[in-house]
This record gives sequence, structure tokens and C-alpha cells, in this order.
Amino acid sequence: MRALVVAPQPFFTPRGTPFSVYYRTLVASELGLKIDLLTYGEGMDVDIPGVRIIRIPHPRILRNVKVGPSYSKLLLDILLFFRAVALMASEKYDIVHAHEEAVFFCEFLKPFFGYKLIYDMHSSLSQQLTNFQFTSSQVLIGLFSLLEKRALRHADAVITICPDLAEQACSVMRNCTKHFLIENSIFEPVRLSSASSQKGKLAEDQVPDPESLPAGRALLVYAGTLEPYQGLDILIPAFQIVQAEEPRALLLIVGGTPPQVAYYQSLAERCGISEHVLFTGRVSPELAKRYCAKATLLLSPRSGGSNTPLKIYEQLASGIPLVATRVHSHTQVLTDEVAFLVDPEPEDMAQGILTALRSHDSRKRIAEKAQCLYQMKYSRPVYVGKLKRLLESLR
Repeated sequence: MRALVVAPQPFFTPRGTPFSVYYRTLVASELGLKIDLLTYGEGMDVDIPGVRIIRIPHPRILRNVKVGPSYSKLLLDILLFFRAVALMASEKYDIVHAHEEAVFFCEFLKPFFGYKLIYDMHSSLSQQLTNFQFTSSQVLIGLFSLLEKRALRHADAVITICPDLAEQACSVMRNCTKHFLIENSIFEPVRLSSASSQKGKLAEDQVPDPESLPAGRALLVYAGTLEPYQGLDILIPAFQIVQAEEPRALLLIVGGTPPQVAYYQSLAERCGISEHVLFTGRVSPELAKRYCAKATLLLSPRSGGSNTPLKIYEQLASGIPLVATRVHSHTQVLTDEVAFLVDPEPEDMAQGILTALRSHDSRKRIAEKAQCLYQMKYSRPVYVGKLKRLLESLR
């Protein structure tokens, strides 16, 4: 079978890698699909056997494309539409796998080219407009909601990435047997092409080597973006409480842009704990993994949201206990059996960290149960099996 994957995003960038597109395409190619991947011009090439990466032009004036809705993406999606039409006119595709807003025009084109349509729903696009404060126009939000519902009803298969989205999708779909919950739960190293690997390297000369971190300290590691919803304004005051009771504790914060790092460094200084908090800024995924491997505890202080972050699955599999907030984006996957769950408040997070630090047996038990959960529900064989069943349903 021949498939066209349409991915409206930079593919592949060190500052924001679209893991879901990469792993869906990788596994589909392993299952025998011959794939053309149509995506934005920005990014580095990856090496996936049987996959041809096709890029639209990237006007210099647009610079880097940000996460979420933007006028830049609107222009690029128009270019994506015309290139998709040209490809469909010249090639016979059995399947079109549309990610996010690409489903709008792929659903429109479906009757003209006669393919089976997969809608890969990573988020509610109408909610994104308000979540990213792009618009308050009820007309525009309503239009996106209408297009999203139409795509859900007309797609031959729908993929969602978490139970919250699955519930939203099934409430709209005509036939919920066409729905497949496939979490973004695999995280093996991305295979960049040799040229892209060199071009995309981040300058990491100024960050501490994981092997040089102070010995004899209880290392608490947060790794991820430093956007407001990630809860660093909860974590840093919580660590002030932890440090007062456990002076051996050291907090390592991995990720963030320079302005974000400066903001949270200032917060750490105001809390009087700056000498016990290390910031790396943005680093490569490989280096971030090495930092996490050194951790006594991993931390996810997210303050809200509904989509389960990719890193949760990697944290479950790591064998290192996790302290996470009791918010919906976490509790769709996490329970008190597999993580130290706390309320998203500094005092409660501090007590959760202290409880974990003071009980080796609890840390060991929770880490082991987390690994068992990952192997049973989210591991690579489970992921491959789900995608295989989806593709078989389209034959």
C-alpha cells in the first residue's frame, strides 16, 4: 500500500521535535507501507527506510515556526495544500494520513482522489485557538469546531493520543469502531541523516556534564519546556521547602529558552535557593536523557492541561520514581501506584518530594510498578500492534 503523510509542522528541529509524526511514520514503514511524507521546509531530514520526505518552500521572512496556531502556519498550510494536490494528481495513494489541521483540506480532497483518510488528532484544534490566545472570535472558533467535527465524521480512521481526546472524538464520530487510541509512548533515538545530524547539533559546551554533577546529593530533575503551564512556578517554591529540610537535595532544570531560564533563575534567587538550583537551558534529547538517568527523582509539576505529555511514558519506563501533579494530563495515565501524585501547590509538591526522598522502599516499589505498567500498556510492541490493527481495518 502507498500512503501520503501530511504533517503541518517543522520536521525535524532540535528545539521542538514532532515525535508523533516520526514514530507513526517509522512504524508504518516497518509494517510495509511505502510512504511520502509532506511537511514544512524547516527542519532536518531523518532516515526512515521506504519514506520519501517532501518539503514545501520555507520563506525566509517566516523564520522559525512556533508551536500552536499562527499566521505563519496559515501561509505554510496554503502551500502545503497546493503541494498535496499536485502529489495526489501525479501519484495514486491508497491512504492519506493527515496530522492536525491538514485533515481539513485532506477531507475536502478525499472524494476527488478516492483514498482512505486517517485523521491523527493530537489536540482539539478549536481549543488550541483559545489555549494559545490566538483569537477570541467565536466565529473563527466555531468554524474550526465545525471543520473538526466534519473530519471526525468522514475519516476512515481516527487516532487520538490520550483518553480525554478519545472521549471527545467518540462523542462526535458516527462509528467509534474507527477510533484508535495510540499514545505517543515510544521514544527510541531518532535517526537523523548524517548531514542533518551535524547541522542540527546544539551548542552544549557551557552546560554541566552529567558525570560532573555533585556526588552525594539527592538529584531532582525536571526536563522539558519552561512554558507557564509546566508548573515551574510551583516547583521552585516547593524546592525552597524541600531544601530547608533536606540540604543534600539539588534541583536540576533541563530545558528552556534564555529568557525563560533568566526568569526562573530570578525566581530561585528570590526564594534564596539559587546555589542549589542548576539550569541547563535547551539541550539535545540525548543529553537530557543522560541527566534524567542520574536522577534520584524525576519531576513533572504541570499545572493543568488535558493531553498527556510524551515524557510521562519515558519516565514510567525509566526505573526512576516520579513525583507528578494530580492534574488531568497526568492522571489519565498515572495513579498513586506508579507515581508520587501531589496537588499542584508548592506545599503539597514539597511534601511529596520529601516523602519520596525519605523512603527508599516506596521509591523502589513505585518505580517497579511504573515499569510494569509501561511494558503492559505502552511499550513498543503494544504501539506497533495498535497501528497494525488500524492499517488492517483499512484494507
